[in-house]
Amino acid sequence: MRDEFTPREDDDTGQIALLLRSVIDYAIYMLDTQGNVVSWNPGGERIKGYQADEIIGQHFSRFYTPEDIAAGAPAHGLDVARSEGRFAAEGWRLRKDGSRFRASVVIDPVLEDGKLVGFAKVTRDITERYEAEQQLERTRKALMEAQKLESIGKLTLGLAHDFNNLNTIMLNSLELIGHRHAGDARTGELLDTAMAAAERAALLTRQLLAFGRGQPLAPERCDLNELLGASMDLYQRACGRDIQLSLDAAPAMPPVLVDRTQFEAAVLNLVSNSRDAMPGGGHIVIRTRAGLAANPFVPGSQPGPYARVEVEDDGEGIPAEDAARVFEPFYTTKEVGKGSGLGLSQVFGFATQSGGFATLHSEPGEGTTVAISLPAVEEPA
Repeated sequence: MRDEFTPREDDDTGQIALLLRSVIDYAIYMLDTQGNVVSWNPGGERIKGYQADEIIGQHFSRFYTPEDIAAGAPAHGLDVARSEGRFAAEGWRLRKDGSRFRASVVIDPVLEDGKLVGFAKVTRDITERYEAEQQLERTRKALMEAQKLESIGKLTLGLAHDFNNLNTIMLNSLELIGHRHAGDARTGELLDTAMAAAERAALLTRQLLAFGRGQPLAPERCDLNELLGASMDLYQRACGRDIQLSLDAAPAMPPVLVDRTQFEAAVLNLVSNSRDAMPGGGHIVIRTRAGLAANPFVPGSQPGPYARVEVEDDGEGIPAEDAARVFEPFYTTKEVGKGSGLGLSQVFGFATQSGGFATLHSEPGEGTTVAISLPAVEEPA
C-alpha cells in the first residue's frame, strides 16, 4: 500500500498540468529534439494566437521572422541550449495573424536519464517594455542633441556679436580711408577688395547670429506658396542651366508668421546646397505640405499644426555620420574652400527662432531632403 504522505506521480503530473493551464502571461511549451511543438498552454494561445490543435506537431520556426529563419536563428537557439544548457535572447516573433511582437525567449534542454528528449521553451511578450525603452532612448538622444545645439548656439551668439563689433570698426575705417584717398586708383582697388571681404564677413556674422537665434526677425502673416512662387526665378538662377527646378505646392496651405527676407535666404541656402550636391546636373523639388508634427528637438513635445517646406534633390546623398551634424556651425561635407559650413546652420537657426524646426533626411546615393517646419497660424473662429 502506498504511504499516504508519498505523492503519486499522477498527482505531480496533474499539478504541473494545472499550473501550465493557469499561466496566461507566458507561452510555455515543449519541443521534441527536432524542434516540433509537442505541448501548448493557454499563454501560448493568448500571445501567439494558435489553438493547441493548430500548432502541436508544427516546427517552432514558424514563430520566427523570415529574416531570422534565413539566418538560421531557430536551429542556433536549439544548438546553444543543447551544448551550453540554456539559451536566452530577445527578438521579434510572429503571431498567427502575421503581426510582430517583441519576445523574451528561454530554451532549456529536457534530459531523461542523461539523454536529451526535448526542449522546454518559455516566451514572454515584452513589446510594451521594449517600446517604452526605445521611446526613452529617443527622448534621451533628443535631449542630448537639444542641449548640444543650445550650448553651441550660446557660444556662437557670443562670438558673432564680438566679431560683428570688430567688423563694424573695420568697415567704418575702410570707408574713411576711401574718402581720404579717393583719387588713388591703386588704393581704390585694394579698398574694394577689403570691402568685399568685410561684406562677406558681415554675411557670415548674420548667419552665425541666425543659428544662435540672435538675428532680428520681422515676422508677418504669409502664405508659403505665394512666397515661394514669387521667388522661383531667383532660385532657378541659383540652380544654373543643368538643374531642373520645380515647385510642388499643396493646395490650401495654412498661413504662418515668418520673416520674408530670412525665409527667402533659408530656401536659397537649401537650393544652393542641393545644386552643389549635383555637379553633373539633376532635379530639385521645392514642396509644401501641411499636417501635424512634433518638434524632434524638444523632448516630450506634442504634435501640433505645421506648414512645411521641403527642398529635395536627387544628388549623391549624405552618410549617416555626417547627417547627424549638418546643422552645426562650420560643419560641412564640401571640400575645403567650397563652403563655410554656415548655410544649414542658418536654416536651423531661422526655423528655431521662428518657432519651428528643421530636419534632414538623406541616404547615400538616394538624394537629400531638408524640411523647414513652421507653426501654422490658427484661423479666427
